[in-house]
Amino acid sequence: MRELTMLKWLWLSLLAVILDQASKLVIDSSMQLYESIPVMPFFNLTYVHNTGAAFSFLSDAGGWQRWAFAGLALGISIVIAVWLTKLQKHETLLAVALSLILGGAVGNLIDRLAYGYVIDFLDVYYGNWHWPAFNIADSAITLGVALMLAESFGLAGSKELDSQ
Repeated sequence: MRELTMLKWLWLSLLAVILDQASKLVIDSSMQLYESIPVMPFFNLTYVHNTGAAFSFLSDAGGWQRWAFAGLALGISIVIAVWLTKLQKHETLLAVALSLILGGAVGNLIDRLAYGYVIDFLDVYYGNWHWPAFNIADSAITLGVALMLAESFGLAGSKELDSQ
């Protein structure tokens, strides 16, 4: 029964995957590689391919990183799915966090397997300094990690979100 309680949060993982993949399809079909569209004074849509990990780490490693990162993402996804089944009912915030991380990992895994790279397009900058481009999957992972940290430091409180 506990497995069903926590697995109900997998809809959030699925939502993250759908939003991520849909946004990447729109960018890929409507923009040229390296094209940049100004949106706000600190934000562009900039279409890039990332063959590396976060912040393009190991992007010029020669190709082996595609399968290494895909295997890592698959392994982490399995661990997170099992972890979700082990959570107690009151660990709702952790379930939300893990579901977001899972959705982001799967979103980027799909890109790695299908294309050999991850499609990034969100470009935040200040002056000439640009944060490395990222995507919806990366955002879901970042939000999930932030929620995990908040929960681990007790910043989220202990009110159960499931009491509907």
